[in-house]
Amino acid sequence: MKFLDQAKIYLKSGDGGDGVTAFRREKFIQLGGPDGGDGGRGGDIVFEAVENLNTLIDFRYTQHFRARKGGNGSGADRTGAGAPTLRIKVPIGTQIFADNKETLLADMDAPGKTITLLRGGDGGFGNARFKTSTNRAPRRADKGWPGEERWVWLRLKLIADVGLVGQPNAGKSTFLSVVSGAHPKIADYPFTTLHPQLGVVRLSMSEEFVIADIPGLIEGAHEGTGLGTRFLGHVERCAVLVHLIDGAAGNCVDSWRTVRHELAEYGGGLAEKPEIIVLNKADAMSPREISSRRAALAKASGATVMIASGVSGQGIPEVLRALQTIVTESRKK
Repeated sequence: MKFLDQAKIYLKSGDGGDGVTAFRREKFIQLGGPDGGDGGRGGDIVFEAVENLNTLIDFRYTQHFRARKGGNGSGADRTGAGAPTLRIKVPIGTQIFADNKETLLADMDAPGKTITLLRGGDGGFGNARFKTSTNRAPRRADKGWPGEERWVWLRLKLIADVGLVGQPNAGKSTFLSVVSGAHPKIADYPFTTLHPQLGVVRLSMSEEFVIADIPGLIEGAHEGTGLGTRFLGHVERCAVLVHLIDGAAGNCVDSWRTVRHELAEYGGGLAEKPEIIVLNKADAMSPREISSRRAALAKASGATVMIASGVSGQGIPEVLRALQTIVTESRKK
């Protein structure tokens, strides 16, 4: 299934049903009077967050959603039928924006969460509503009120506890495949990861967390270079970031500074999130290189630098335990 995290759709709630002009006509009953019923209410448009979806690909092929009109009233003071609610199911983590892409209308961040985005129009009054002591036979009936309509943008931000960030070829996909059951594409060229990948890490029967891998960041990504920074939205909700750095490349400090700059330019609070720096590909470095590059990174970042290798598994348990500690504390808050 193809991954799609942004879509534009058109919504229109149902119009209200029309009121009716009618008079009671029965044998042996004189002056029956008006008995036209009201129209029924138009259908609402409701969004619901469900657990079995993880992409917005369905909205690429179905972009227009219209709720049904309410039923018209009828004689004998009968009200028209109300139209059913149109329920639109979206993945957990979907945000609904107005047409300007800036005004947030709803954040579907919990399973089963629902929101009525557009309300259906009210039904029009039948002529029975307008009967008075001076107007015994009104011939007025109102049309139903129109429903609401608007274009909205849907943007999916994946729900994950841990986010993997780093430059292309830092080993993020390999790390994800080792620590979880995910099977991302792994190759020896940049930008192998073209869309976010999720994996579940289980340390014990009671300890687990979700980790998200996003495409690599390069210098100028916030200006559109490479794949840009739009995918960083998928790690905005994470409790902690894992910054993987390719230790075998040699320019560890420059790599760390480049990614940190892109996180700061993107915003969204990513630069302030807890970060675990991991010097990856320890299997491709000598002990002397590991020591010197680790010291340089620690001096530049002012943080503890962990050593790991996705290929050999070196340091992986220690990294996962540190992540689980931060995720557990975050969940308590």
